[in-house]
Amino acid sequence: MSTPEDGPVPRERRALADALAAAGPDAATRCAGWDARDLAAHLVVREGRPDAAPGILLPPLSFYSERVRRRTARAVPFDRLVERIRLGPPKFSPYALPGVDKIANGVEFFVHHEDIRRARPDWDPREISPELEELLWRRIRIARFVLRKVHVRVTLVQPDGRSVRVSGRGRGAVRVHGPVGELVLWALGRRDVANVRITGATDAVKTLTETGWSL
Repeated sequence: MSTPEDGPVPRERRALADALAAAGPDAATRCAGWDARDLAAHLVVREGRPDAAPGILLPPLSFYSERVRRRTARAVPFDRLVERIRLGPPKFSPYALPGVDKIANGVEFFVHHEDIRRARPDWDPREISPELEELLWRRIRIARFVLRKVHVRVTLVQPDGRSVRVSGRGRGAVRVHGPVGELVLWALGRRDVANVRITGATDAVKTLTETGWSL
Protein backbone atom coordinates (compact mmCIF):
# COMPACT_ATOMS: atom_id res chain seq x y z
CA MET A 1 0.00 0.00 0.00
CA SER A 2 1.41 3.40 -1.00
CA THR A 3 2.22 6.03 1.59
CA PRO A 4 1.31 9.67 0.86
CA GLU A 5 4.98 10.35 0.09
CA ASP A 6 5.00 7.49 -2.42
CA GLY A 7 1.60 8.08 -4.01
CA PRO A 8 1.02 8.88 -7.68
CA VAL A 9 1.38 12.65 -7.32
CA PRO A 10 4.75 12.63 -5.47
CA ARG A 11 6.01 10.05 -7.96
CA GLU A 12 4.90 12.21 -10.88
CA ARG A 13 6.51 15.25 -9.25
CA ARG A 14 9.85 13.43 -9.08
CA ALA A 15 9.48 12.15 -12.65
CA LEU A 16 8.70 15.66 -13.87
CA ALA A 17 11.76 17.08 -12.12
CA ASP A 18 13.89 14.30 -13.60
CA ALA A 19 12.55 15.02 -17.08
CA LEU A 20 13.26 18.73 -16.75
CA ALA A 21 16.80 18.10 -15.50
CA ALA A 22 17.50 15.64 -18.32
CA ALA A 23 16.06 17.94 -20.99
CA GLY A 24 17.98 21.06 -19.97
CA PRO A 25 16.81 24.67 -19.78
CA ASP A 26 16.60 25.33 -23.51
CA ALA A 27 14.69 22.19 -24.48
CA ALA A 28 11.44 22.59 -26.37
CA THR A 29 8.13 21.72 -24.71
CA ARG A 30 4.55 21.28 -25.86
CA CYS A 31 3.58 24.48 -24.04
CA ALA A 32 3.37 26.96 -26.89
CA GLY A 33 6.23 29.47 -26.73
CA TRP A 34 7.82 27.97 -23.62
CA ASP A 35 11.08 26.12 -23.26
CA ALA A 36 11.94 23.96 -20.25
CA ARG A 37 13.17 26.95 -18.26
CA ASP A 38 9.86 28.76 -18.81
CA LEU A 39 7.92 25.68 -17.75
CA ALA A 40 10.02 25.18 -14.62
CA ALA A 41 9.54 28.84 -13.66
CA HIS A 42 5.78 28.47 -14.13
CA LEU A 43 5.67 25.49 -11.76
CA VAL A 44 7.77 27.26 -9.13
CA VAL A 45 5.64 30.42 -9.30
CA ARG A 46 2.42 28.41 -9.19
CA GLU A 47 3.36 26.76 -5.90
CA GLY A 48 5.55 29.44 -4.36
CA ARG A 49 3.92 32.77 -5.23
CA PRO A 50 0.29 32.77 -4.06
CA ASP A 51 0.01 36.40 -5.14
CA ALA A 52 0.71 35.43 -8.76
CA ALA A 53 -1.17 32.13 -8.90
CA PRO A 54 -4.69 33.52 -9.68
CA GLY A 55 -3.51 34.92 -13.00
CA ILE A 56 -2.66 31.43 -14.24
CA LEU A 57 -6.39 30.75 -14.66
CA LEU A 58 -7.92 34.25 -14.73
CA PRO A 59 -7.05 36.15 -17.94
CA PRO A 60 -7.55 39.67 -16.44
CA LEU A 61 -4.75 38.89 -13.95
CA SER A 62 -2.48 36.99 -16.32
CA PHE A 63 -0.20 39.97 -17.01
CA TYR A 64 1.03 39.92 -13.42
CA SER A 65 1.53 36.16 -13.27
CA GLU A 66 3.45 36.25 -16.53
CA ARG A 67 5.65 39.10 -15.29
CA VAL A 68 6.51 37.17 -12.13
CA ARG A 69 7.17 34.00 -14.13
CA ARG A 70 9.52 35.76 -16.56
CA ARG A 71 11.38 37.43 -13.71
CA THR A 72 11.75 34.09 -11.94
CA ALA A 73 13.01 32.40 -15.12
CA ARG A 74 15.69 35.08 -15.50
CA ALA A 75 16.72 35.36 -11.86
CA VAL A 76 16.79 31.75 -10.62
CA PRO A 77 19.26 29.23 -12.10
CA PHE A 78 17.57 26.37 -13.89
CA ASP A 79 18.94 23.65 -11.62
CA ARG A 80 17.60 25.52 -8.60
CA LEU A 81 14.16 25.80 -10.21
CA VAL A 82 14.15 22.05 -10.79
CA GLU A 83 15.21 21.39 -7.21
CA ARG A 84 12.40 23.59 -5.89
CA ILE A 85 9.91 21.57 -7.91
CA ARG A 86 11.39 18.33 -6.62
CA LEU A 87 11.25 19.44 -2.97
CA GLY A 88 7.61 20.50 -3.15
CA PRO A 89 5.82 23.69 -2.15
CA PRO A 90 7.14 25.96 0.60
CA LYS A 91 5.38 25.76 3.97
CA PHE A 92 3.47 29.01 3.43
CA SER A 93 2.00 27.82 0.11
CA PRO A 94 -1.64 26.70 -0.11
CA TYR A 95 -0.28 23.65 -1.95
CA ALA A 96 1.41 22.56 1.29
CA LEU A 97 -1.94 22.08 3.03
CA PRO A 98 -2.88 18.42 3.63
CA GLY A 99 -4.57 16.89 0.62
CA VAL A 100 -4.13 19.87 -1.73
CA ASP A 101 -1.16 18.35 -3.54
CA LYS A 102 -3.22 15.30 -4.55
CA ILE A 103 -6.23 17.35 -5.63
CA ALA A 104 -4.43 20.12 -7.48
CA ASN A 105 -1.24 18.62 -8.87
CA GLY A 106 -2.01 15.21 -10.36
CA VAL A 107 -3.19 16.55 -13.72
CA GLU A 108 -0.72 19.44 -13.66
CA PHE A 109 2.36 17.26 -13.20
CA PHE A 110 1.21 14.56 -15.61
CA VAL A 111 0.48 17.02 -18.42
CA HIS A 112 3.69 18.99 -18.00
CA HIS A 113 5.74 15.80 -17.75
CA GLU A 114 4.26 14.82 -21.12
CA ASP A 115 4.86 18.36 -22.43
CA ILE A 116 8.57 17.65 -22.03
CA ARG A 117 8.54 14.03 -23.18
CA ARG A 118 6.39 14.59 -26.26
CA ALA A 119 8.42 17.54 -27.51
CA ARG A 120 11.16 15.04 -28.42
CA PRO A 121 10.98 13.54 -31.91
CA ASP A 122 11.53 10.01 -30.58
CA TRP A 123 8.87 9.99 -27.85
CA ASP A 124 6.71 6.94 -27.15
CA PRO A 125 3.62 6.66 -24.94
CA ARG A 126 4.52 5.46 -21.46
CA GLU A 127 2.62 3.15 -19.18
CA ILE A 128 1.16 4.92 -16.18
CA SER A 129 0.19 3.27 -12.92
CA PRO A 130 -3.41 2.29 -12.17
CA GLU A 131 -3.30 4.74 -9.25
CA LEU A 132 -2.40 7.64 -11.53
CA GLU A 133 -4.97 6.55 -14.10
CA GLU A 134 -7.70 6.59 -11.46
CA LEU A 135 -6.58 9.96 -10.12
CA LEU A 136 -6.62 11.46 -13.63
CA TRP A 137 -10.08 10.06 -14.28
CA ARG A 138 -11.43 11.56 -11.07
CA ARG A 139 -10.02 14.95 -12.06
CA ILE A 140 -10.90 14.86 -15.77
CA ARG A 141 -13.95 17.04 -15.24
CA ILE A 142 -11.55 19.98 -15.41
CA ALA A 143 -12.17 19.56 -19.14
CA ARG A 144 -15.57 21.21 -18.64
CA PHE A 145 -13.78 24.48 -17.89
CA VAL A 146 -11.32 24.09 -20.76
CA LEU A 147 -13.99 23.14 -23.31
CA ARG A 148 -16.57 25.69 -22.18
CA LYS A 149 -16.49 27.50 -25.57
CA VAL A 150 -16.85 24.33 -27.66
CA HIS A 151 -20.22 24.30 -29.41
CA VAL A 152 -20.75 20.55 -29.60
CA ARG A 153 -21.49 18.00 -26.90
CA VAL A 154 -18.29 16.15 -26.02
CA THR A 155 -18.10 12.83 -24.17
CA LEU A 156 -14.78 11.26 -23.19
CA VAL A 157 -14.71 7.47 -23.32
CA GLN A 158 -12.15 5.09 -21.81
CA PRO A 159 -11.34 1.66 -23.30
CA ASP A 160 -13.25 -0.01 -20.45
CA GLY A 161 -16.40 1.89 -21.45
CA ARG A 162 -16.45 4.45 -18.66
CA SER A 163 -17.47 7.83 -20.00
CA VAL A 164 -18.08 11.39 -18.88
CA ARG A 165 -19.76 14.33 -20.61
CA VAL A 166 -17.46 17.37 -20.53
CA SER A 167 -19.25 19.76 -22.87
CA GLY A 168 -23.00 20.06 -23.05
CA ARG A 169 -23.40 22.92 -25.51
CA GLY A 170 -24.49 22.74 -29.16
CA ARG A 171 -26.63 20.41 -31.22
CA GLY A 172 -24.02 17.96 -32.45
CA ALA A 173 -22.33 15.30 -30.34
CA VAL A 174 -18.92 13.66 -30.51
CA ARG A 175 -17.21 10.94 -28.50
CA VAL A 176 -13.46 11.02 -27.88
CA HIS A 177 -12.01 7.56 -27.23
CA GLY A 178 -8.68 6.70 -25.60
CA PRO A 179 -6.80 5.81 -22.42
CA VAL A 180 -7.37 8.33 -19.66
CA GLY A 181 -3.92 9.91 -19.96
CA GLU A 182 -4.48 10.55 -23.67
CA LEU A 183 -7.96 11.95 -22.98
CA VAL A 184 -6.51 14.38 -20.42
CA LEU A 185 -3.84 15.55 -22.86
CA TRP A 186 -6.41 15.97 -25.63
CA ALA A 187 -8.82 17.89 -23.41
CA LEU A 188 -6.10 20.24 -22.18
CA GLY A 189 -5.09 21.24 -25.69
CA ARG A 190 -2.32 18.77 -26.60
CA ARG A 191 -4.43 17.47 -29.48
CA ASP A 192 -1.56 17.00 -31.93
CA VAL A 193 0.20 14.47 -29.67
CA ALA A 194 -2.74 12.80 -27.92
CA ASN A 195 -3.54 9.28 -29.12
CA VAL A 196 -7.32 9.47 -29.30
CA ARG A 197 -10.06 8.54 -31.77
CA ILE A 198 -13.01 10.87 -32.40
CA THR A 199 -16.42 9.62 -33.53
CA GLY A 200 -19.64 11.43 -34.29
CA ALA A 201 -21.54 13.17 -37.06
CA THR A 202 -19.27 14.73 -39.69
CA ASP A 203 -20.47 18.29 -39.01
CA ALA A 204 -20.00 17.91 -35.25
CA VAL A 205 -16.49 16.48 -35.64
CA LYS A 206 -15.60 19.32 -38.04
CA THR A 207 -16.88 21.94 -35.58
CA LEU A 208 -14.86 20.38 -32.78
CA THR A 209 -11.61 20.06 -34.73
CA GLU A 210 -11.86 23.66 -35.96
CA THR A 211 -12.30 25.03 -32.43
CA GLY A 212 -9.18 26.06 -30.56
CA TRP A 213 -8.63 25.66 -26.83
CA SER A 214 -5.83 25.07 -24.36
CA LEU A 215 -4.88 25.31 -20.71
